[in-house]
Amino acid sequence: MPEHILELKTVAILDEGCFGVLLWGGKPFAVSLERTFDDGRPIIPQGSYLCTESYFHHGGYPTYEIAVPGHTRVLFHKGNWETDSNACVLVGESFAVLNGRLAIAHSGDGFSEFMKKTNRVHEFYMEVTGR
Repeated sequence: MPEHILELKTVAILDEGCFGVLLWGGKPFAVSLERTFDDGRPIIPQGSYLCTESYFHHGGYPTYEIAVPGHTRVLFHKGNWETDSNACVLVGESFAVLNGRLAIAHSGDGFSEFMKKTNRVHEFYMEVTGR
């Protein structure tokens, strides 16, 4: 069984989405953004989740799928605004305001760093806190 090696710490849940920080081995390296829905919450509740190798077909690149009960194809991928995701975790390098909207920036760089941190392991656990 893989160890908990990725942490997603929620820092703010706003009208513009659920903003967080990603830590690998206890060290922060990227920011995250998740879409919120009518109840003002993201799809992923606080807790522990198995993440397994997958492929983001729409974007055309490898990623990881998060096993969220009751949902399929919750992935990590690139994007800047919560509307760039149906329910997935977007990864970036910093929080920003882009085109007048609260967002995350340098998503390509942040996602690349995320994939380097995982070192393409088959699976790992993610611990989500702060919700």
